[in-house]
Amino acid sequence: MSLELEISKSVDLLKKGKILLYPTDTIWGIGCDATNSKSVQKIYKLKGRSESKGMIVLLDSPEKLSKYLKDVPPIAYDLIENSKTPLTIVYPGAKNLAKNIIAEDGSIAIRIINDEYCTEIIRLLDKPLVSTSANFSDQPTAATFGQIVDGIKNGVDHVVTVFQDKVRSVKSSTIIRLENDGAFTVLRA
Repeated sequence: MSLELEISKSVDLLKKGKILLYPTDTIWGIGCDATNSKSVQKIYKLKGRSESKGMIVLLDSPEKLSKYLKDVPPIAYDLIENSKTPLTIVYPGAKNLAKNIIAEDGSIAIRIINDEYCTEIIRLLDKPLVSTSANFSDQPTAATFGQIVDGIKNGVDHVVTVFQDKVRSVKSSTIIRLENDGAFTVLRA
């Protein structure tokens, strides 16, 4: 299937509340519309993951942060712009997202991606995507499509067909927690 057809099919399925196994800017992930709590619940169930463990949300541009955060610390834009590798930032004050994806303290992890598949999906869906590693909870993260276990592949509504043979040299994203005052802590380097 061509990239354009795959993107069209993926957007259609996401609008219907389906969950996908798809390539991100780092590793393969399981995702859905981040504003759909029923879809988010399907991912927690598939992974066998506690809802107290958050998941990452992907956006296609820093300008959209204000739509999903009460306040965007100004330093966030500098951190995103100057990061040479994928950077996930945990922000306080999430809004307009599925309640079951927001942490108990009201925070949310967001990564601005620059990837031909994800960027176009988010743009056409006009909503953020959930991104969580394509593995069962407490199991090793699959670095390539070939390492994803059948239980995950069979548990999603659709497996994206593009980029399955692409080996990404990128590891999981760096994660930092950012406070409204601009202070930040590295959670995963």
